[in-house]
Amino acid sequence: MRRPIAVALLAAALAAAPGAIAAADAGPAAPRTPEGASAVLDGLKTYGQAVLRGTDGTARQIPAGLYEMRVDGGGMLQTYGVGVAGDAQPQARFTEIGWSGTPLAGNGEAGRIRWVLEHSYPQLNDLAGLAKAAGAAALTAENAAAGTQVAIWRLAEGARVEAVDPQAEKLADYLQREARRLPEPPASLAVDPGEVSGPLGTRIGPVTVRTGAQSVSVTPDAAAVAMGVRVVDAQGLPVTSAVNGGKLFFEVPEGTPDGSVEITLRGSTRVPVGRVFTSGVPAQVQIVAGSSESAAVATAKATWPRLPVAQPADDAAAASGGAMTALGALSEPASPLDSDSSEERLAASGSSAATPVIASLAVGLVVLGGLVVLLLRKRPLEDGPAPDRTPDPE
Repeated sequence: MRRPIAVALLAAALAAAPGAIAAADAGPAAPRTPEGASAVLDGLKTYGQAVLRGTDGTARQIPAGLYEMRVDGGGMLQTYGVGVAGDAQPQARFTEIGWSGTPLAGNGEAGRIRWVLEHSYPQLNDLAGLAKAAGAAALTAENAAAGTQVAIWRLAEGARVEAVDPQAEKLADYLQREARRLPEPPASLAVDPGEVSGPLGTRIGPVTVRTGAQSVSVTPDAAAVAMGVRVVDAQGLPVTSAVNGGKLFFEVPEGTPDGSVEITLRGSTRVPVGRVFTSGVPAQVQIVAGSSESAAVATAKATWPRLPVAQPADDAAAASGGAMTALGALSEPASPLDSDSSEERLAASGSSAATPVIASLAVGLVVLGGLVVLLLRKRPLEDGPAPDRTPDPE
């Protein structure tokens, strides 16, 4: 019984070797550039006061209103906080993201928050008309911002919060009562999907551009330029710019080594109201209430992966023979090499992250080989005691 077990162990180790080496060569995934706009928070600019009541009966006064953000590459945003206890810090860096990556994911009131933003300050800067709709005597920019922020907190978190100013409180009640559900807004600039792959000799793609910009530039990275990879449209014509809905393809020359390239899309547009920005801290998520023309960036990646080699199924005898052959190859002494040929081989192979993995596998196979030898030597003992061949004394 020991011979099949030993052979199976060796065969399993040999089968796992290519996968382990490939994993070591792959390395960690490179970080992706955020899609859309990136910005730095300037701080709370237009605000009033609100009272937040805890479940234990406590009450504390907190600021409530509009933040401003400076967009990388140009542009300004006005935002409200989503979390009532966010305490977003000035100079924190934020990136545009969809609702699914924030506390709004799965929140049935998220669409109503967008309605509040579309129907209140600063989107509606006719404060007299807004006050009349809310049944308030008058509104200033400060208490209009406070009332809007209070309504957002109630919808986002069900917070027990009221505006200190009575007119701001009337606005908050009106917005919460009248809000209707709207769909999630699109990204300022995005690609769908963000990554494509395919074999050589075909057009890899398409990648579809999603943007509010009139046009965006399309720039291949240095690797694409070096390998002669072209970005083309559906007719195979070179592309240097694209519009909303445009489809991009990657043409990779035959014989190009396995690899990947990226393209960067840049444009300028208003970030849609209701779009979310995150700093990585869920409690500090900001939601867009107003935007100037702002810079936006997105990336798309194409890969042409190594095709797996199909391995024929072996019967038990072939597996045993293959395992023992591999073990013999590892145990054979290496043929001597002169210094020149050794240097040439090292230069041709280069350094690889898989080297420690290969060494570990080699050691493991040698150990397994030793176990096989021991098991095979012990087998006669399992068949019973050897016959006594000592001659009888005369």
